Amino acid sequence: MERSPMLEHFAEELRLARNAANMSQTALAEAINYSQPMVAKVESCDRRPSLDFARRCDTVFDTDGRFVRIQKRISREIVVQYFREWAGIEQEAKALRSFEPAYVPGLLQTEAYARAVLSGPGLLSVEEIEEQVTARLDRQEILSRAKPPLLTFVLDEYVLRRPIGDRTVMREQLLHLVKTGTNVPQVKIHVVPASAGSYAGLDGSFVLATPPLGEPVVYFDGHRHGQMDDRSDYVNYMIDVWETVRSVALPHQQSLDLIAEVAETWS
Repeated sequence: MERSPMLEHFAEELRLARNAANMSQTALAEAINYSQPMVAKVESCDRRPSLDFARRCDTVFDTDGRFVRIQKRISREIVVQYFREWAGIEQEAKALRSFEPAYVPGLLQTEAYARAVLSGPGLLSVEEIEEQVTARLDRQEILSRAKPPLLTFVLDEYVLRRPIGDRTVMREQLLHLVKTGTNVPQVKIHVVPASAGSYAGLDGSFVLATPPLGEPVVYFDGHRHGQMDDRSDYVNYMIDVWETVRSVALPHQQSLDLIAEVAETWS
């Protein structure tokens, strides 16, 4: 793993805080409910700390969010270059409208599903997969905020039936969708049923972000690049596409019922 300055900074701050508290790596591991080898790997920069790891360190050392702030800067360094600008917009948006015809969107993926998505093609190393899985899960922090943005996801029904990973991974992922859609009021999930036939969304996935100030921005993800566009004529066209896609999707609760039903087929 490439050692970024912020990764080394996190490791140094962790060692300093641990030594100041007169704690061994084993004692810290027990306090934050992680293994001693994990603590050792973070301190030697051989493993990137997760957001959860950083939060637990802040709690144990009473460091007022210092470790979380460093961890977030590490995440920004790790995120693929082309995605960085969009990741910033995503985190600041007051509303996101996402359409995905192929697989579950990153903001709603479980760890196991994300790992299966990234490892499936066989194009990334184990370290690259783990870095991207962690970065993807870190993005999901917006779902647990005191006041999350308004998040509307539209999925094609085939997303629920496409085997990503094994049957356990799929069942866990679909139940996670149901749980999130039920427990987070700001999240609405809609499924376009297979009976809809041909519709505008089959041309590809996209996300519309509404920033705190200014006009919406649209984003398309690619294999090795992403495209972001804020031209008003193009954004307005994609809003029309979104409305068309949304119009053929099932209502939120009916969609959750369908997802739960399909989840049982993966048992």
